[in-house]
Amino acid sequence: MRCAECTELLSAYMDEELTRDEQQEVHEHLTTCAECSREEQALALTSRRIKENFMRHSTPDVLKARIRNALAQDDAFTPATPISARTSRVWPRWSTLAAAGLVVAVVSSTITATLVRRSTAGSTLAGAIVDSHIRSLMPGHLTDVVSTDQHQVIPWFNGRVDLSPAVPNLDSTGFLLTGGRIDYIDGRAVPVVTYKRRQHVINVYARRAEGPTTSATNESRNGFHMIEWQSGGLDYWAVSDLNSAELEQFIALFKRG
Repeated sequence: MRCAECTELLSAYMDEELTRDEQQEVHEHLTTCAECSREEQALALTSRRIKENFMRHSTPDVLKARIRNALAQDDAFTPATPISARTSRVWPRWSTLAAAGLVVAVVSSTITATLVRRSTAGSTLAGAIVDSHIRSLMPGHLTDVVSTDQHQVIPWFNGRVDLSPAVPNLDSTGFLLTGGRIDYIDGRAVPVVTYKRRQHVINVYARRAEGPTTSATNESRNGFHMIEWQSGGLDYWAVSDLNSAELEQFIALFKRG
């Protein structure tokens, strides 16, 4: 099975709507293809979050009473017209409603699929960055070059990655530059600049921007705060267990620096 075929069947596979042979074929492909497996995990995470945040509203008693009252009426389903006229008038109305319902279903499915795919891609990248941040907290994984001098950190990246990240010195504001490293995110070599605020580590990741400039986004994953923004043709992500207010302060200073 090819990856494109597997991707098309993922939703049905997760809902167990495939035949036994198809379920087995997709399962076997997922065990051997890391990329499709990551997409399945991201899709499962998105689905779980949608279910967790799905709002259910109870029907008001007044509305229930009105519906019961309407259904109890003798003429609720009996048009006061001859059968011939009834056929010509009632059927178009129901066929119109059915067609409208079909259009709504198709449009809703298309929109949902598009949103899920976008969310899946963003979720996968964000998850990979948070995983990288967690790995960096292990002893000996935080920095490849240890320095509080931006003039040593900046040239260290030259020749190791194909871009030059911003490395502002923010020591005077309480955010200490500690160095940098090269990490691999989504199959790419990514420069990471590291800072500390008291005992809190801040990792700043940079990649070439792949889309139009967007406003900063802020989210939390596994107890870590992550803020993404664009500057100078690069996408930046700052990740830390620092509280959100101080992380936003750091980013404001980083942009000015």
